[in-house]
Amino acid sequence: MPPRLPPLPDDEWDERTREALAALLPRPMRTAEGAGNALSVLARHPELTSRFLPFSTYVLMHSTLPPRLRELVVLRVAKRRNCAYEWAHHQHLAEEAGLTEAEIEAAGQGKSAEPLDALVLTAVDELEDASALSDGTWAGLAEHLDEQQRMDLVFTVGAYALMSMAFNTFGIRPEDDARERAERRRARDH
Repeated sequence: MPPRLPPLPDDEWDERTREALAALLPRPMRTAEGAGNALSVLARHPELTSRFLPFSTYVLMHSTLPPRLRELVVLRVAKRRNCAYEWAHHQHLAEEAGLTEAEIEAAGQGKSAEPLDALVLTAVDELEDASALSDGTWAGLAEHLDEQQRMDLVFTVGAYALMSMAFNTFGIRPEDDARERAERRRARDH
């Protein structure tokens, strides 16, 4: 099935479009190829994108949630929401955060042998199922995470649920070279 909203072609990018991606991408990457499929689709609506990207960038890069837990959250949301784009893009980020291939696959199923990881995956399932955490899960998280980390966990679930919903609806598919793009981004950032 072709995407409902294809990536915006380079010849349709203007300065407002490029500036909408400033929260996440350095100027040289603010092109259709540099931005990749998801951001090139979001570039179709610069007003929305310029407001949403700072929040999603915070969730991805500046949240108080440890990277390992953040990636467990994203993977579980992506699997539950059947979002191929988020699953593909976050597998390598999960590896960078220290998860093994087996842990990544288990996270997609909501399973982990690590007690805190299992609790975080339970939290994702509760938020996805009931839009709230049970008292027991909240209390269990409080034994390991401070107040701000618990808030960031809830917002991470919500942010990736929203992105999964949008990306699935728009028909955004992962790039064939998702891992290669991640390595280029990592090299650029270091």
